[in-house]
Amino acid sequence: MNQTFTLKEKTKQIFVLLVPILITQLGMFSMVFFNTIMSGRYSSSDLAGVAIGTSIWSPIFTGISGIFLAVSPIAAQRFGQKKKEEVATVVKHGMYLSVLITVVVILLGIFLLIPILNFMDLAPKVHDTAFDYLVGLSFGMLPLFLFNVLRSFIYALGKTRVIMVIMLLSLPINLVLNYVFIFGEFGFPELGGAGAGYATAITDWIFLGMTIYIVKSKDPFSSFQIFSNLKEFSWEQCKEILKIGVPMGLSVFFETTVFAIVTILLSKFNVTTIAAYQSALNVVSFIYMIPISISTALTVLVGFEVGARRYKDAKQYSWLGIGIAVFIAIGTGLVVVAFRYQVAGLYSTEAAVINLTANFLIFALFFQISDAIQATAQAALRGYKDVNIAFIMTLVAYWLICLPTGYLLANFTNLGARGYWIGLTIGLLAAGIALSIRLIHIQKKRFNTLVSGTIN
Repeated sequence: MNQTFTLKEKTKQIFVLLVPILITQLGMFSMVFFNTIMSGRYSSSDLAGVAIGTSIWSPIFTGISGIFLAVSPIAAQRFGQKKKEEVATVVKHGMYLSVLITVVVILLGIFLLIPILNFMDLAPKVHDTAFDYLVGLSFGMLPLFLFNVLRSFIYALGKTRVIMVIMLLSLPINLVLNYVFIFGEFGFPELGGAGAGYATAITDWIFLGMTIYIVKSKDPFSSFQIFSNLKEFSWEQCKEILKIGVPMGLSVFFETTVFAIVTILLSKFNVTTIAAYQSALNVVSFIYMIPISISTALTVLVGFEVGARRYKDAKQYSWLGIGIAVFIAIGTGLVVVAFRYQVAGLYSTEAAVINLTANFLIFALFFQISDAIQATAQAALRGYKDVNIAFIMTLVAYWLICLPTGYLLANFTNLGARGYWIGLTIGLLAAGIALSIRLIHIQKKRFNTLVSGTIN
């Protein structure tokens, strides 16, 4: 990353980071897509088992990944301060934490996984597939967490294309491994849906191997000597990551679980409503990759400028990123609304499901705008390493505004399931407004542009 001087240069810098991140996000989405589709080709019960396993693993993974994402703003600030040794120290302690957290998650899984699956009262075949799928995934947990730490380091230096290339190289490997392990080709055992878990685990090790090779041997990463003196360990360094990472992880976790709770609450409606909601949610989740990619880039850029004490530039990046996210959300939202029946038709051939999905997608326009504001405002605050108040704000918005409002509108008005969409939109908009106010406060009180220098 380099210092920028105009809004045009800053816009270009955002997109230079953004596009590879977005492609990487799409690649990760594709891996889950491969797991689901190919398991469904094997049998419906395997598809259900993989879906259940994914629903259990996804909130855990996204929450824990949020902790490792803390490496990005911390390392970016150190990089902006030109403190290369401290950047390396942060990354090393992120790797230590990934090992410790892996051990904790595996131990919890040993004791809790079977009781959770038993509580869900699944069909025996679905139960067994979900269990075996998660066991398969567990073999890739350590490399996946280590990869996320190293990815955060690479992003902190602004070299987002590196991870994009790794993802694009790994996708065909994952596809082949899925085919081999699910269907038992080329002499390998036929594992059904569980094979998708083992295929993903092997792909995670490949991710990690390529990333380690690049970090150790390619500039500018090799100059940081991340893998030298690995015996040094400090709880204080771990605490710094956890102090920022835990609120970040919990914010992601609670946001993810809100949508899971809404799905559960919708189970009282008919099958058509549930199918339409899931279809619309899938569309929204896919488009959400754009603001989340902007958010990742924004955290790094704001952190870099704050570290260099260029507070005016950090402020400009913050609001420019929010503006770009909102502009894109309006554009994609209008496209979805204009072609809502065609989009709905991709998910179902039943007229009732298509019509209701198309109706839900109208609400998705306002949902996307609200989500874009809150995601990018929160990302900018992460760049300033201001996460605790932001976490409380999002917790209140998700659990005290989104859910109650959606429940009341869905059950005590004639809106029905549409009420949940309105509730989610109102809650996300409240979060966006609150986080934006917090961002203004932080920029005025703690990072005032009047004390900004031109330190290079």
